[in-house]
Amino acid sequence: MKVGLFGANGRMGRVLIEALDLSDDAELSVATVRDDSPWVGLNVGELAGIGKKEIDCSALSSLSGSDADVMIDFTLPSVIESNLSWCVENTMPVVIGTTGLNDEQLAALDEAAKHIPIVFAANYSVGVNLMLSLVRQAASVLGETADIEITEAHHRFKQDAPSGTAMAIGEAIADELGRDLKTCAVYGREGKEPERDQGTIGFATVRAGDIVGEHTALFADIGERLEITHKASSRLTFAKGAVHAAKWLYGKQPGLYSMVDVLNLKL
Repeated sequence: MKVGLFGANGRMGRVLIEALDLSDDAELSVATVRDDSPWVGLNVGELAGIGKKEIDCSALSSLSGSDADVMIDFTLPSVIESNLSWCVENTMPVVIGTTGLNDEQLAALDEAAKHIPIVFAANYSVGVNLMLSLVRQAASVLGETADIEITEAHHRFKQDAPSGTAMAIGEAIADELGRDLKTCAVYGREGKEPERDQGTIGFATVRAGDIVGEHTALFADIGERLEITHKASSRLTFAKGAVHAAKWLYGKQPGLYSMVDVLNLKL
């Protein structure tokens, strides 16, 4: 199967090049960068640090619908709508790992999914998606009495906060408890505040160094607490998950899918 990349020069783009190089049944067929990027024409293997390969980075404007069977997009929210438009125009399935999307961009995602199959996930790690199932179980038992806090840590370059994965964890917990995360989330505490409202879900964010990704869901009651934690040590974990999703997506009907569908998890 031929897999194409949007944003090949990004942090995840480079790791996706490596993941596709390691795959036995999917191959990188095209790797795009912005038209004005200095990376246009650079060999993808040299870009990813894995030795010279047969493909060079190409300008986004030269991308053709015959270049790939599935595209993968781990770029930026600012270009997600134009990338989706191209995929719809070319009836191209796409795996999207871009986080930090606003309501308008999420609406564009929903609209595109009426025409093409899309896998959209905040995190493509198998462990994180299993964690989403585990936090639901914990919430169903402890959620009415425990205080719930979500902490996450990432590298200094990550722009959105809290992370998309932290928000997905919060959404899973809130959904299990019949709450609206938009009204019950607390994103920061400072100074003297009233006693904690047990119905809230708190978020705390760390940005430092080269932390790949750490997430913890804390359920704290009087006398005991439960912590469910996932730590990623390599972005290759996410890239391999995205490649797996691309292979799963090929041939599917239009619709918006998640890693729950890809991994056949029961939430």
